[in-house]
Amino acid sequence: MALTEPTTRRNLPIVDHARGKRSPVTCRLKCADACLGPECNTSANPEFRSLASAALSRRALLGLGAAGALTIAAADAFRGTSATAATGATLGRGGAGAAASGLPFDAIAPVSSSVDEFTVPAGYRWQALIRWGDPIFPDAPGFDLAAQSPEAQARQFGYNNDYLDVIADAGGLTGVLVANHEYVNPNIMFEPTTDPAELQRRGEIYKAAQGMSVVEVRRPAVGQPWEIVVGGRRNRRITVETPFELTGPAAGGASLKTVEDPTGRVVLGTLGNCAGGTTPWGTVLSGEENFNGYFKAAPNTPARQRYGFADRATSTGWEAYDPRFDGNAAGYENESNRFGYIVEIDPQDPTSTPVKHTAMGRFKHEGANVRIAEDGRAVAYMGDDERGDYLYKFVSKHKFNPKDNPGARKQNRRLLAEGDLFVARFSGNSPAAEIDGSGRLPSDGAFDGTGEWVALTRKGESAIPGMTIEEVLVNTRLAADRVIGVTKMDRCEDVEPHPTTGRVYVACTNNTNRGSSAQPVDEANPRATNRDGHVIELTELRGQSGEEFGWKVLLLCGDPASSTPTYFAGFPKEQVSPISCPDNVAFDAEGNLWISTDGAPSTIQKNDGLFKVPLEGPERGRVQQFLSVPRQAETCGPVIRSEEGMVFVAVQHPGEDGSLAAPTSLFPDFGSTAPGAARAPRPSVVQVWRG
Repeated sequence: MALTEPTTRRNLPIVDHARGKRSPVTCRLKCADACLGPECNTSANPEFRSLASAALSRRALLGLGAAGALTIAAADAFRGTSATAATGATLGRGGAGAAASGLPFDAIAPVSSSVDEFTVPAGYRWQALIRWGDPIFPDAPGFDLAAQSPEAQARQFGYNNDYLDVIADAGGLTGVLVANHEYVNPNIMFEPTTDPAELQRRGEIYKAAQGMSVVEVRRPAVGQPWEIVVGGRRNRRITVETPFELTGPAAGGASLKTVEDPTGRVVLGTLGNCAGGTTPWGTVLSGEENFNGYFKAAPNTPARQRYGFADRATSTGWEAYDPRFDGNAAGYENESNRFGYIVEIDPQDPTSTPVKHTAMGRFKHEGANVRIAEDGRAVAYMGDDERGDYLYKFVSKHKFNPKDNPGARKQNRRLLAEGDLFVARFSGNSPAAEIDGSGRLPSDGAFDGTGEWVALTRKGESAIPGMTIEEVLVNTRLAADRVIGVTKMDRCEDVEPHPTTGRVYVACTNNTNRGSSAQPVDEANPRATNRDGHVIELTELRGQSGEEFGWKVLLLCGDPASSTPTYFAGFPKEQVSPISCPDNVAFDAEGNLWISTDGAPSTIQKNDGLFKVPLEGPERGRVQQFLSVPRQAETCGPVIRSEEGMVFVAVQHPGEDGSLAAPTSLFPDFGSTAPGAARAPRPSVVQVWRG
């Protein structure tokens, strides 16, 4: 494999990392020290193997016999046939069988985690398209690190961009950029202070810096770099103070009512927006992930314990002056129940009211990605990003309307308000003794098996005995815990269906608790103390909206040169790039999988990056690193436009361990004195193109 040595701008001393995959600072800010706290999922679900005879009996009643149509279909699917021909948001952009790409490159060499540089292959260029603090409205001031204010930040691009899409208009020369802003890093935004008034002022800046941004973009020709349009008609900031409408069966329920909203239908703001997806009808979905960390709330109920709430000061300090974020305050006990959903916005209409879909369940949503099934219904795949939590699927009640007119668009924007919610139950097909936690392949040569989507709701009613539909949708984790044999996963983050084959790719980032008594290894999560993560390939066996699937582990990530067992879909490991902690996934026009990572600095001591993985043909499983982000940054929201020779990524929390006085990264300005530049790290959206 040809390697291109990276160009290094500067080397800076490295800082130790915490027990988890990130620094202690970011563990506190991003997920409220989830990996240092007690396990949220202490449910004792029996393993699926103990249910095998019951499952066979059920299949016999259905007329499937002992072997089962499911296993037969799985065998066909795993020989490489396409199980479905359902429709995706980008259907028709490329064939599934082609491994070649419009982005030819020689894989770069892994970049040391001490290097503060954005690295791309030879023959490519990169540029920050938009940075934290860049103005997006004519009345917004230019970015000034020393003169931040809530008013300015609400009119500027937000902080810690995560999910990203660039949606081109007809003709391809104009469009909109949509980005999530997950959380803030106060330690590299401000100098330390203990003044209460200043802390409150900064708290209001944090509210304005989070949420989402919609920004118009333009370019002179297809394949050329974009530029932002300050004051574009569709430009919009969504913050912690933006009104949202709650939809679905739980909307208006008692558990969603507060003293400020006795209707239980209007919520201010969105929190912890991580990944997301663009729907076939043109809206954008965003997942509210680590929402618990924004509330000071005594864990005095099973639900609060299950979601990881703590009775302590938060990193934003909002609870000190805003009772909305004090879960112990009278009248606000339910405020935290109004976060943890999939939100949907219309990027084309800045006057539209964004919504939160209760029908899709409440948990630490990484994101949601939609595909239209053969029967016309919308199917969304979702992961709960916590160690030992679950994989979910939502199937809409109504069908997608493919027409391009106002009536169809209005109809489609309500598709996710009603439908059935499912949780995944995986079953392996290897002897239990061969799944020993080492990561070594079983005798049949693959970690694989079959599975079921088990209903939590069906036809507008709860499918969980003893729980109402409101209880299921507001306390979805507790509902899923009651499903016999439900599979605890290794932090399933991004979950995306392939645009042409319909196969679903699940990025399981890592789980250092795997192998414990509460989370024993299983064939879908086969490696104990799983620091490097893995990727699962799932094939729906009865159509995209069906309830049975086959699956196999596509990648067991890690450094193939280390002693830890790795697996790359059978491709020779000495010919692949090291990869650790898969987080987000995307596809190019030729059908290749692309994976961005979050956590490699603490596992394989390399900067995080973006990797291409062919899914078909002799190069299936060949992991090749395309780019590397700067020091202490995470690679987020990959957008692959191989037909244009372009790639976009969101660079989140560069220099997360530093301070303003002693920065550990200067990305992307690198000491520039140009107007709007700053001598500090700035989360940014980066575009890469051939040239």
